[in-house]
Amino acid sequence: MTKKIKIAVVGVGRWGVHLLRNFLEHPQAEVVALIDPNSQRLAEVKQQHNLDDKVLLTTEWHSIQQVTDLEAVVIATPASTHYSLITDALHWGYHVLAEKPLTLNSAECRELCLLAEKQQRQLIVDHTYLFHPVVERGKAVVQASQLGDLRYGYATRTHLGPVRQDVDALWDLAIHDIAIFNSWLNQIPVTVQATGTVWLQGGGEQMGEEGEKSIQNSKFKIQNSSIRVSPSSPSSPSPQTEALADLVWVTLTYPNNFQAYIHLCWLNPDKQRRLGVVGSQGSLIFDEMSPTSPLTLLHGEFERQENRFIPVNQRQQVLEIETGEPLRRVCNHFMTCVLDNTPSQVSSGWVGTQLVQILAALTESLNKGGKPVFLDANE
Repeated sequence: MTKKIKIAVVGVGRWGVHLLRNFLEHPQAEVVALIDPNSQRLAEVKQQHNLDDKVLLTTEWHSIQQVTDLEAVVIATPASTHYSLITDALHWGYHVLAEKPLTLNSAECRELCLLAEKQQRQLIVDHTYLFHPVVERGKAVVQASQLGDLRYGYATRTHLGPVRQDVDALWDLAIHDIAIFNSWLNQIPVTVQATGTVWLQGGGEQMGEEGEKSIQNSKFKIQNSSIRVSPSSPSSPSPQTEALADLVWVTLTYPNNFQAYIHLCWLNPDKQRRLGVVGSQGSLIFDEMSPTSPLTLLHGEFERQENRFIPVNQRQQVLEIETGEPLRRVCNHFMTCVLDNTPSQVSSGWVGTQLVQILAALTESLNKGGKPVFLDANE
């Protein structure tokens, strides 16, 4: 008989219901509890997914301790609640799959990773893009040196809303592209910089400009180079700030001097989800908004003729991509790690910690007027 893993899903909002759907459809998962502070939402989800009456529906987090043989929890709540929830879950002996970011503070992330190791439980972060077939294929292309010598990268992530009231555009949007660059390069940055502008929630301050009004002169509240709260339950409020950057420009510098530039904005009607890596022999473009060619390899290089540079070998190659829902791959990966009790090689808590550390350093740069912030690889 196939072993089934009993799972509780914490938070059944916009993303939590997608996680729930995937675990309900997984042959080795048995969803036995749903926890959400909104009892009406729990009733709606029960009806929507035709859940058995045996599934525990509760607004109280600690109630899951009543569930016999529960082995794993899936946490899809605001990031400000993650530290408390994950700490409890690990102490109670559960494996954890958490929405990104792992927490809003890198020290807390490291503490959770060490606790997971001590408890011999798996802590995995839902960085969905790391399981995207396009990102997986793109990494293979870059790592195979098909672009020649890597020169620089760029990404744009813009849309018209939703405008967050708990974190700025940096914390809302940047983690996806940073994760992709880190994966494709198989490195993490050594230096980061960020500048930004506030229009909607803070009075139009320019941030990160020398001689201009910086974020330090606004009332943006930062603790320990990151936004930090200590909630006690899934219904605890997210951190509130008074000046949230609507536009952020990010520069990541990697050990080989490769630089990636990221444009983030949530008040731009021109919705873009585009990332590229440029090399001496071509460029690789991930355009998420393209339904027919999300990953394109643009071949081309220069041939020098005396004092002129002539483009040669130019052609476009649309790369074939495996089918498959990225989130389903996340859930399948989590189940494998739980069943084997082996750490994730793709999106472990330590990977999540690195990404939070980078975001915290970018916030510090934003706070310091765009000055470079060096990352300590040993942290």
